[in-house]
Amino acid sequence: MKLLLHTCCAPCSVYCIESLRQEGIEPVSYWFNPNIHPYMEYKARRDCLIEYSQMADFKLIVNENYGLREFCKNVSEDIENRCEKYCYKVRLEQTAKYAKEKGFDCFCTTLFVSPYQQHEVLKKVCEEMAEKYDIDFLYRDFRPGFHEGQNKARDLGLYRQKYCGCVFSEEERYAKQICKDEERFDKIERLSFS
Repeated sequence: MKLLLHTCCAPCSVYCIESLRQEGIEPVSYWFNPNIHPYMEYKARRDCLIEYSQMADFKLIVNENYGLREFCKNVSEDIENRCEKYCYKVRLEQTAKYAKEKGFDCFCTTLFVSPYQQHEVLKKVCEEMAEKYDIDFLYRDFRPGFHEGQNKARDLGLYRQKYCGCVFSEEERYAKQICKDEERFDKIERLSFS
């Protein structure tokens, strides 16, 4: 079976690749993530994946596309639903399309390892892209191995990001701190002008 595995980052790929190899499937990893920002974060994740592909000896295809402007244009009107309406679709459509064009039998994504992703939405998007491009979608729920994969990634010294990828997910990561800062500075401002 010739599988194209959309890969969001090295740490998420650890368990997925090991699990697939145990099934006798040797995936080809595919980097296409124009939703990751800012650029230094995008670069850190991409470069770490390149390094890990050499360490773990798997083929990696890098589709270089730092798509900040396109991302902003496509999510600005509905930021809350950006994952379903843009981030999942743009990455998985490109993956399915590439897989079909290059003669792969099927595609999947490492996003299925994360307990933080919208699993059922992600599955639905994959099914839609499989139908659109007439290629099989290999579904695997990798979530049971999430912590194992993250621990191995830590042991290997892989760069482990602190947020999903887009600037809005980074903002969500700091939501409580942002509220505390706003409260703190509101008090300081009132004290200063009283």
